[in-house]
Parts: sequence; structure tokens; C-alpha cells
Amino acid sequence: MKILLVLSALLAGITLSHGAAVMSVDLGTEWIKVGVVSPGVPMEIALNRESKRKTPAILAFRNGVRTIGEDAQTIGIKEPNAAYGYLLDLLGKTIDNPIVDLYRKRFPYYNIIGDPERNTVVFRKSDTEEFSVEELVAQMLIKAKEFAQESTQQPIAECVLTVPGYFGQAEREALLAAAQLANLKVLQLINDYAAVALNYGVFHRGEINETAQYFLFYDMGAYKTSAAVVSYQLVKDKQTREINPVVQVLGVGYDRTLGGLEIQLRLRDYLAAEFNALKKTKTDVTTNPRALAKLFKEAGRLKNVLSANNDHYAQIENVLEDIDFRLPVSREKLEEICADLWPRATKPLEQARASSHLSLDVINQVILFGGGTRVPRVQETIKALIKQELGKNLNADESATMGAVYKAADLSTGFKVKKFIVKDAVLYPLQVSFERDPGDGAAVKQVKRVLFALMNPYPQKKVITFNKHTDDFEFYVNYADLDRYTAEDVQALGSLNVTKVELKQVKELLEKSKKDVVDNKGIKAYFYLDDSGIFRCTNVEYVFDKQKPEEDADDDSTLAKLGSTLSKLFAKDGEEKASKDEEQQTGEESASTGEEPPKAEGDAEPEKTKEDEDAANKEPKADADKPETAETKDKEKNETIKLVTVKLPVTYDPQVQITPPLSGDAYEASLAKLNAINKAEEERVRLESAFNSLESHIIEVQQKLDEDSYGSCATAEEKEKLLAECATLSDWLYEDLENPKAEIYEDKLAQLKKLSNVFLARHWEHEERPEATKALKSMIEAAEKFLVSGRNLTKDTNPEKDVYTQVEIDTLAKVIDETTTWLKTESAAQKKLARNADVRMSVKDITEKMGVLDREVKYLVNKIKLWKPKTKPAADKDKKKDAGKDEQQGSGSGDGAKIEEEPAEAAKEKPEEQVPEPEQGATEEEKITPTPTGEAKIPHSEL
Repeated sequence: MKILLVLSALLAGITLSHGAAVMSVDLGTEWIKVGVVSPGVPMEIALNRESKRKTPAILAFRNGVRTIGEDAQTIGIKEPNAAYGYLLDLLGKTIDNPIVDLYRKRFPYYNIIGDPERNTVVFRKSDTEEFSVEELVAQMLIKAKEFAQESTQQPIAECVLTVPGYFGQAEREALLAAAQLANLKVLQLINDYAAVALNYGVFHRGEINETAQYFLFYDMGAYKTSAAVVSYQLVKDKQTREINPVVQVLGVGYDRTLGGLEIQLRLRDYLAAEFNALKKTKTDVTTNPRALAKLFKEAGRLKNVLSANNDHYAQIENVLEDIDFRLPVSREKLEEICADLWPRATKPLEQARASSHLSLDVINQVILFGGGTRVPRVQETIKALIKQELGKNLNADESATMGAVYKAADLSTGFKVKKFIVKDAVLYPLQVSFERDPGDGAAVKQVKRVLFALMNPYPQKKVITFNKHTDDFEFYVNYADLDRYTAEDVQALGSLNVTKVELKQVKELLEKSKKDVVDNKGIKAYFYLDDSGIFRCTNVEYVFDKQKPEEDADDDSTLAKLGSTLSKLFAKDGEEKASKDEEQQTGEESASTGEEPPKAEGDAEPEKTKEDEDAANKEPKADADKPETAETKDKEKNETIKLVTVKLPVTYDPQVQITPPLSGDAYEASLAKLNAINKAEEERVRLESAFNSLESHIIEVQQKLDEDSYGSCATAEEKEKLLAECATLSDWLYEDLENPKAEIYEDKLAQLKKLSNVFLARHWEHEERPEATKALKSMIEAAEKFLVSGRNLTKDTNPEKDVYTQVEIDTLAKVIDETTTWLKTESAAQKKLARNADVRMSVKDITEKMGVLDREVKYLVNKIKLWKPKTKPAADKDKKKDAGKDEQQGSGSGDGAKIEEEPAEAAKEKPEEQVPEPEQGATEEEKITPTPTGEAKIPHSEL
């Protein structure tokens, strides 16, 4: 299994490291899926406590106990208003939003009120218990974090969260606030379709080339339906010159109320109507929350079964007033009651294609993901439109999670991944609007400038320049160009005004700088749409050029000129590039009319060509014959003035106009509430764990004392005392304590373990001793064989291979003899003892003897590895060489070859051969010498 995980990581391009683990959370409206990347668990889905890969996104509170997932669903049947689900689309919504009205209609048993300060959604369960949407979502994220940490066995603080692409500024800010409450650092919010596209691209990297390939990803989830057209292409980075795959979102469409939930609700209402039609009770089943929750659960089961079968039965016990309900339902009936939904299924696809300006014939494939796409009628409807086979090679449930966790690994510092660039697109265009007084008594003019247009890629920076204002003013950033969306979609966004920015002390700043201004470049406001889709006004500053001080301008010293030249040589390109990057996103108000539209990214003014510069240089020569006037002299003088650009900060106050995110005292109160809930849960879990541990140990001791193998390891007194203690604790354990504490059970368990460990330890010794003894005997045999070979490697027995000293050989022999004698003596003594007597020869004693013997053998083995034969003196070599030559000359060769002697001078050129090599290549300080006790001393370099 581990090999498969590593191969999966390498295929995805993740290099494992020892960094901290990170996670992704696909926080859907119906399910939560958690992905993790860590040195031990690369790109894997974290399992929940039931060992399942996804968890129902429902949270319940009952009797002070918080539960999540299937346990919460069970509570939701018994007490529907205590279990909270389908929360995601309530984030960032005020109480009067149509999405909230729809939620009330779908789930009538909740008491929803408005927050007194922010007018956002609050669930009130009782007079003393209520939760905001951010608090509930934060607790789901806390549970997701727990699953990830249990899976990786590492602390996790960083994550990437998936969000629906139609989320506006308010929803994204609310989700970030929820993550902050959960003590999570959000590396990025990634749109779900972008995460899926990234996951697909990572595992099809080899198919991407320089030619753009177009895919359409279609998602029908529990709550919404969306579609996105994307392109895959290899693109060379202009700066790094690297070629990386890029996935870019080109078009998006969505229906935020069409999904599996709507189908399930239609089935629920159908079952309720059929139950009422039986007239077995006068009570309307829709007025009973518990009965309605039962019908809703059965409708969900029925929907899933009918996706694979044509007919099935709805069966519910005790729906209302002890009345059971059983009804046959066919897939045809399901399609009939949802007849108005099927035409809506293709509209997001058509919107995505239209906004991408691509036709269906150039799209390589339409790929499905999301649980709702398993409904056969949905697939049939899409297939009829696109006239081609649907792609089903993605994991419909986990593809977004896996794409997001790859992004998390990319953004974290603990992992290195193969670069895969994701460029998402703007769904809701943003524009700047402000008022300007043209003067001369004319009416104030409303000016609008588009900042981020529809389908503009992000992250992206923009700059707007105001050069007609001389006093304090304000501007707004609003949603704009929303004609493509329905009235319901626009209303769901809430406030269309995103930010109001007030600029203060403008007049004072302009007056103060007036005397220095040579070229006024206006007041520049900087904006940023980050990779999470969050908009910010990042800075406002007044920019102008002023004359360089004379002492700097007239500095003509050689050193100054040299420094200036070097500075230009190394800094010019970087400065120009920085300037161009800054002005690249600039939209300027025209100095003459104030109506020049802002330049979009890439629309900066083109650089001058060489021909333009030559033409510009020739212009003054055309007027060379004109008489030189005072005006001409002043102009030439001004042209020689050296200017420096000055940027002064402008005081500005950005004010959020959307639904305000949770902050300030309200945030601190929510944090304190969640901390209290978390602490209470930790204490409850600890109490349950302590109780269960004591209970299981009591049962374990009682059972083992009845077994011969364990019971024989305890004396009669010990057994009697243990059984009496277990009986006492067992009776006490099930008494109703007024205020049970985990510490009480933990202390009782410690006392019982102190008594039981006596016979359990004896049993362990008797079970493990034979294996330990066998291992020691094997080690002794191996050491004896090594000793036999080692005796032939001493100076006395083999002068040419004097590896060991006699002291070293004798030391090993002594250790072998002592160990053998100890083993025989102690084994015999231990066999004479009863199993319930104190152990004489313990496993620890055996391992210590093994350690001593192993140390001696390893020392000698390492020594022979380092040993090298000594080189003989050169004189002896020459004698042998001469003798060899004489033999060759005497024998003669049949081919008449002549062998000449080496000149004497050749031997003189190799004086180093006359010096013998040092022992085993060691220095004098590292030579191995015996200690006074006869044991060998190991060089420090070998430790």
C-alpha cells in the first residue's frame, strides 16, 4: 500500500519531504472530503472515525454533546432542529436574502433569526443556545482538521478550501472567518471546477502540448450545478524562460439552486402527499418535524437506488402516530415529478460555452463530476445536447479534493511539486465609480471605470489614476455588467456595492507638495484580486516628478560618473520593468477630458521603436534654421533638468459595503464559545476513554487469571488479591457518580495495573525468553566461527596478514566463553523455578549479553574492512624484478623478442616506493592499541 502511495505522489509530481503536513477540505453542502499530503501520506483522502472517505456535512448538538456526520444524522431524525446541515450557501447572507427564504421553505423546522449587529443568519435552538453560520462551519472544519491529523499523525495548520465558483466577496470573506475560528491558515480558496481541472491536468500532464486543448467540466452537486470550459497548454514564462503547463478557465455557467437536494426534496414532498392521501391520520405529515425528517432521509435513499434501478419501494416505520408507510416508486415517476428540472440541467453548460466564445465542436470532451451526475436523466439530457460520449474518467466525489490538496502542497513550504499554473476567471465584473465636478457650474458627473471585466484571469493587480481632484473625495467599487445573470442570481449576491474608499487630507498634501511638482502624475489607487478571488484596495499614493537637487545634478566627479554608469548598467532594466509592471494595469483619467478608460492588463502604452526615436531626434534639426528665442532657450533648459519620481502616501479609509465579515467583539465571543465547546468535548472524550480503559482492563485481568498460561504466573495470594480488587472496582464502576472525572478512573486504572503487571510481566518473560535464548545461541555460534578465522589473521600465525593482535583475539574468546557459561548456568537455574516465582534470567539480561558479544565482533569486523596489506620496500621489489627478468631471458621466446633491463635512473625517480605505507591507512593518532585491561580501544573516527 505504501508503495502505491509513493507512486501516486511521484506521478503527481510531489517530492516528499520532512515538512509539516497540509490538507485540503472539499466543504460541500452535503459531504465533507478531506485530502492530506504529508511525508508519510502523500495525496490521500483522510478517513473519518468510521473509516469512511467522506462525512455527511451535518452537525448536531444534544444534551451538551456535539456530533458530526452519521451520528448527527441520527439525531436529526429524532430532533430535527438540533442538527444543522446544507449550510454552505448561507455564508455571507443577510436574513432578507432570497437564498435564506428558500432554505426556510425547504427546512421549515429551523428557527432562523437575524444577527443583531450584522443581520446575518443565526440558528436559535433555545433561549440559551444559538449558533451563527460561521460558527457551525468552523466546527465542521475543526472536525476535518481532526480527521487529517489522525490520518497523518502530525499537527496541521495550513489548508486549501474549495468553494463554489459563484461565491461573491461576502461568501468568501465569511468562509475565511470560519476557517480563522477553526485555527486554520487558508493558503487559498480555490473554485471547485478549477480544483477538478487541476487534478485532471496533473494526471494527464503528458498529453498537454503547445496547442491549446479545450475541456468542459460539468458538475451537479447536492446544492448547485455548474460548468466550466478550460484550456490546457504549455506556456513559456517570459521571465524564467521555463515551460510549464497552464490550465485557464475560459467560461463558467451555474445554477445555484439545481442539484441533488432539489430532486430529494421533490421526492420528499411526493412521499408526504402520498402519505396524507392514505388518510390514516388527521395530522398533516408536513407539520410534524420528526416525520418530515424521516421522509427526507428515505427520499435520499430512494433517489440513490433509482439511479441504478427502474423500480423500488419507499419504506418507513412509524412515520407518524405509529403508522408505517410503504410505497412503490419508479424511476419514471421520479422523472415526472422533476420534469421542470431537466431542461435547467443544460443551461450552465450553454452559459459556460457562450462566455468562453467556443463552439462545442472544438471542445475535446465534456467530463462529469459531482454526485448529481449519476442521475441517468441528467446524463441523457447533456448527451442529447453535445452529441458525443460523456467523460466519466474522474472520481466524481474526490476529484476536487485531490486537486485542492495538490495546490496545498504547491503553496506550502514543506513540499516541492511540479509546476502547474492555474488561471481562474472573474464571474462578477468589478468597476470603480466616482463623482467629478467639471466646474463652470456644470452638473457633477458620475464616472465609471471597469477594473476586472468578465472572465478576466486572476490573480491580478490594477491601478486607477485620479488627476482631476484637488480636495478630499471618495470612490466606490461595485459589481457591474451583471446582465447575463438572472434577477434571482443578482439578488443572491446581496449588496452590489463592495467597497467604499474615502481619501482624506488630499488638499493639504497637494498644497504641501505644490512647489516641488514639475510633472503631476495624479493620485494612484492600487487594487488586487488575489488567487482566492478576494478583492482589496491595497494602497493609495500621490505621485509626481520633482527636480533633482543641484548638488546631486552637478556632481561631475569621476567616481560619481563611474557609480552612475554602473548603477544604470545594472539597475536600468530592473527599474524599467518594475515601472512597466506598475503601469501595466493602469487606467488613467484623462488630463484633458477625464474620460479615458483604464487600460486592462497588457494594454500599457507600447514602447518606442528605434525608428520612432530616430524620428523624434530629427525633429529639432528641422527647426535649426529658426532664430533662437528666449522661449526656446527655456525649453532647452527644462529638457536638461534631471527629475526624480516622488510617491507620497495618501490617507484613505476603505469601508466594506458587503455583508460585514465576523470580526471584533463578535468574533471574540464566537471564538470563546467554540473554545468552550472544544474543551468540553475533550473532557468528555477523555472521561469516556478513561472509563472504557478501566472497564476493559478489569475484564482482561479476570479473563486471563482463568487461563492456565496466565494464571500459573501468579501466586495464590496474588490471584486472590487481584480478583477481589477487580470485583470491587467492577461494582464501583457502574455506580452513579455525582461528578465523574477522568482523573478518578485514571488513578484507579494505575493502581490496578500496578497489581496486575506482576503476573503479566512474568507471563511475558516466559513467552519471550525462548526466542531471546535462541537468538543468543545463534550469535554465540556465529562468533565462534568468526573467532576460528580470526586466529589465522594474527602476526604469529600469518605474518603477511597480521590484521588482529593476540590481545584482541583473546578478548573475543573470553567474551564467548563467559557468555556461554552464563547462558548454561542461568538457563538451568531458571528451569528449576516455578512460573509464579520471580524471574531470574530476564529477557533484558539476555539482550545485554547479546549487546556485549555483538560489540566485540563488530569491532573486529570493522577492523578487517579497514585493513590493507603493507607495501614492501623498493629494494626487495627490484630484486624480485631482476630475478624475474633473468628467468625470462633464460627461458627465451620463440619469436626472438628481447627484454631489456630498466635503467637505474628510473628507480631513482620513485623514492616514495621505498617508504612503507601506514597501517590500514590510519594516522598515528588513529592507530588501534590495546588498553591496560586487554580490551581494544576503538579510534574516535570510527565511532
